[in-house]
Amino acid sequence: MSAEASDGNVVPEPSCAPPTPSHGVEKRVGPGLAGSKYVKLNVGGSLHYTTVQTLSKEDSLLRRICDGSMEVTIDSEGWVVLDRCGRHFPVVLNFLRDGTVPLPESQRELEEVLKEAQYYRVQGLIQHCLSTLQKRSEIYEGGCRIPMITSAKEEQRMIATCKKPVVKLQNNRGNNKYSYTSNSDDNLLKNIELFDKLGLRFNGRVLFIKDVLGDEICCWSFYGEGRKIAEVCCTSIVYATEKKQTK
Repeated sequence: MSAEASDGNVVPEPSCAPPTPSHGVEKRVGPGLAGSKYVKLNVGGSLHYTTVQTLSKEDSLLRRICDGSMEVTIDSEGWVVLDRCGRHFPVVLNFLRDGTVPLPESQRELEEVLKEAQYYRVQGLIQHCLSTLQKRSEIYEGGCRIPMITSAKEEQRMIATCKKPVVKLQNNRGNNKYSYTSNSDDNLLKNIELFDKLGLRFNGRVLFIKDVLGDEICCWSFYGEGRKIAEVCCTSIVYATEKKQTK
């Protein structure tokens, strides 16, 4: 198998499996590859043909491979064998070449890139990954998230484990067996709007949850330290007209 002599060029798709180099593998410690212009790397079955200059840009494990200060495994075809998954190695190479690199959007993949950067001791890429993770975490934590209850068991677990006060709005118009008054829709929307406004304002201090599966049309429940403290039902029955209205 051959590779085009271009900096950071990847030949096959990485398998993330331990490399199976050709027979005649040798381990070498010595002057390294400093006298060479190019170096061939077999990273978990993914073959890369890059330059010694690129690998030597940072004080990393890859520089040590090039300067001969650490033992390296070289197969009979001259490939330096590294027992690592090669999936994210192109990111490492591109960072060494350009000084920056786009990072994956996926949290899991970004953490995988960070692990590879830590293994190869590429400090610049490590800091790039950590700062990106921190920024994304701040953006995520800054958002307002209101969970929707899907079962009674989930509700109990959520309330019992939450260290913050909990406010629950139960809103289920589909369960109404009565007709509505002329003001019911407006009053129901006012309760929903109030809940949303409180959620936006106090989201960091209070856990707000919605329940659309319960029996009540509109009911507020307040919890502290895992137990219910108060409940306000926002419906009433007008017996004269036998209609249930929302307050």
